[in-house]
Amino acid sequence: MFVCRSGDTLRVDAPAKLNLFLEVLERRPDGFHEIETLMVPISLFDTLWLRPTPHPGIHLQCVWAPGLALTDAVSYAATTLPAVEENLVYKSLTRLAKAADVPYGADVFLVKRIPAAAGLGGASSDAAAALLAANAAWNLQWSRTQLQELAATLGSDIPFFFDGTAAICRGRGEQVERLSAFPRLPLVVVKPPVGLSTPAVYRGCQVTERPLGVQALERSAARGDLAGLAGGMKNDLEPAARAQTPWIQNLHQIFDELNFIGHQMSGSGSSYFGLCRTARQARRLAHIVRSRRVGRVMHAATFHHPQQA
Repeated sequence: MFVCRSGDTLRVDAPAKLNLFLEVLERRPDGFHEIETLMVPISLFDTLWLRPTPHPGIHLQCVWAPGLALTDAVSYAATTLPAVEENLVYKSLTRLAKAADVPYGADVFLVKRIPAAAGLGGASSDAAAALLAANAAWNLQWSRTQLQELAATLGSDIPFFFDGTAAICRGRGEQVERLSAFPRLPLVVVKPPVGLSTPAVYRGCQVTERPLGVQALERSAARGDLAGLAGGMKNDLEPAARAQTPWIQNLHQIFDELNFIGHQMSGSGSSYFGLCRTARQARRLAHIVRSRRVGRVMHAATFHHPQQA
């Protein structure tokens, strides 16, 4: 997270994430799945502004960034913003205000650039940004651990986003083990014109019978071995997503034709990404993929900037 203050207003740039590895290990009695996943933040951001108010109540305005192409807005952006009361930012701030028993409120303005229903974690990242901003604006002085524990009650991915680092996440995703280092990887990300429901994809997935474990990919990343890293990529949710939309297979075929180091779906989809050797290659391949009219095509990069607790 990148947080800055101007007067009494805090601005937070909330990054998207990609899953370079995701194994589904078992179905849990609570209805969730036990997973092991390696996630990395990428240089695609939503932006949240929060200003404290002297009276209780959360006032949230959420809009799509005006720079998005009209075709993007028509195909998915205009129809996927939740009602204010269902927005994870609103839920997170309401939960924090109640837990901390604060007599304050907040005016919040959220500009969305991360596609929704895409497996990129936009809503979870926004929630983490809101909690960090409110903690500072309301002078709560909660620790990062306290904020993450509250966040885990709202969404499995939210605790990952409190630090700008790659991490291995276990449990249902809320158990976060930060990696000490991770290489910068240029990449191309595509959000096709359809989104996928995370619960629906998980309902259709199969538990892996012979888990590979994330350790080989972790070692390749530590060595900066891009070929080994690409070879260790995996997503157990991809077959279930392919059964729900032809877009995943279509994107797989397109990326297979091009010179990506490796490629796969992120999270529960529907976004698909490919790793590149250089930023120049990422820009060139993004241009080629964009010409196929497959939806919103973005070039970005992973980053690893540990934040102070």
